[in-house]
Amino acid sequence: MIVDRVGQLVVGQGTLQPGVDRALALCRDHGLPLAVASSTEYRLIEIVLGHFDLRRHFALVHSAEDEPFGKPHPGVFLSAAAKLGVAPDQCVVWEDAPAGVLAAKAARMACVAVPEPGERTDRVVAIADAVLGSLEEADEALWERLVAAHLADPLAAPGRTPPV
Repeated sequence: MIVDRVGQLVVGQGTLQPGVDRALALCRDHGLPLAVASSTEYRLIEIVLGHFDLRRHFALVHSAEDEPFGKPHPGVFLSAAAKLGVAPDQCVVWEDAPAGVLAAKAARMACVAVPEPGERTDRVVAIADAVLGSLEEADEALWERLVAAHLADPLAAPGRTPPV
């Protein structure tokens, strides 16, 4: 019932965060295959993607419904990367919640956090590679910071290329 009600609210009152198109374009311009990897149930993911005409942007939709554990466990991200045929250290996760940031970093993925205002000072959010106030801040400078952070990672495998 809760999922049904949230779906109704999305369709009736939902709006996209400003800058969604900008963030999608940034990833697309760098040749990333895009996936949704979420703790949300498939049926709500599909309602959101369909309502906002976003499904066409994503090669894969993967829910933690298919995983033994939800976030902050990294399984949903690792499974999505495996299904896309992409190494985890070649992935960029866009997250809005502390549990998702923790999952992304546990998966050894670059992470851009765009938290709700009340969560911007959460210490877990601070472990993201970048913390934005809005997706409107997604630009080439952000991309260069993500690549630089990846290259500066002493645990990164030698010879690996940065996230693309």
